[in-house]
Amino acid sequence: MNESDQRHGSVGGEGVRSLTADAIAHLVGGTVDGDGSATVSGIAPLDRAMPHELSFLASRRYVDAMSASRAGVVLVPPELAGEASPAAARITVAKPHDALLALIPHLYPAAGLPAPFGIHPSVQVGRGTVLGRDVSLGANVVIGAGAVLGDRVIVEANAVIGDGVTVGHDCVLWPGVVLYRGCELGDRVLIHSGARIGSDGYGYVYRDGRHNKIPHVGRCRIEDDVEIGANTTIDRGSIDDTVIGAGTKIDNLVHIAHNVRIGRGCLIMAQVGIAGSARIGDGCVIAGQAGLGGHIVVGKGARLGGQAGVFGDVPDGETWSGYPARPHRESLRATAALLRLPEMFKRIERLLDRTP
Repeated sequence: MNESDQRHGSVGGEGVRSLTADAIAHLVGGTVDGDGSATVSGIAPLDRAMPHELSFLASRRYVDAMSASRAGVVLVPPELAGEASPAAARITVAKPHDALLALIPHLYPAAGLPAPFGIHPSVQVGRGTVLGRDVSLGANVVIGAGAVLGDRVIVEANAVIGDGVTVGHDCVLWPGVVLYRGCELGDRVLIHSGARIGSDGYGYVYRDGRHNKIPHVGRCRIEDDVEIGANTTIDRGSIDDTVIGAGTKIDNLVHIAHNVRIGRGCLIMAQVGIAGSARIGDGCVIAGQAGLGGHIVVGKGARLGGQAGVFGDVPDGETWSGYPARPHRESLRATAALLRLPEMFKRIERLLDRTP
């Protein structure tokens, strides 16, 4: 163990590191109240944390949970630093939640990512495929002809990469991922199990008494540092491209249709559906089960509430919710009025009963 390890923590069982309260304070720029030598080797919520674990308090509503918590070290904001806690040490830091995120890599090295493991003998690689340095390919992986995989790519078991697909450096494809031909992935893209990227979009023209399929010849481009959740589907473009901007994070069970363009740094939660040719600006947040109609524009930094039904354009920076979606305050007023309707009808009925 080198001097830095002795000062800031040591490596414990199963590769998980331990950190002292003093080391944590040093890493997050906080101050310690209590035993600076108190050591933790994991992270847990206040109600489940044990003495060897770190937890955090980010809201006054959880003060009682902190007072009953068994956590060994707790991160607290300055305005709650005086609240009671049996923890061996409290660390006061401006934004406990942000500090916690910064600590995860120190307690859990390479959290959630598989280690390189080489190339399994059952892998099938098509003619003309180019593999970068230190690529790992799991059991039964199939790679089509003319594909290109960058350095340090990890492809887990049973994944399929189509003809001509390009995968950038340091990408991870979890088991069962399918990349259709026409996909292009940037660097450091993470795609979780069961995701289907680059399938044909849902497009038909009714002619001569039948639905005729529109050929899809566009690409599906996934830019750098995108993460795509399990069982999410992203269609390729018809004659344009489907594009997911750099740094965007997509949850599980999301569907993104053909020709959609999503900006940089967006957050898209579970079960969101985005219809064809929609445009999503940089930095948007779309909460779970929201549905977005085709050909609409959602402005930069806009936020859409859970289960919002969006049928028109949303201006930059605004928060919309409800069905149909509208500015959030307006949606709250509409919902409140709707909840008052039963009592209003009763009052009207009573007035009508009194009318001679």
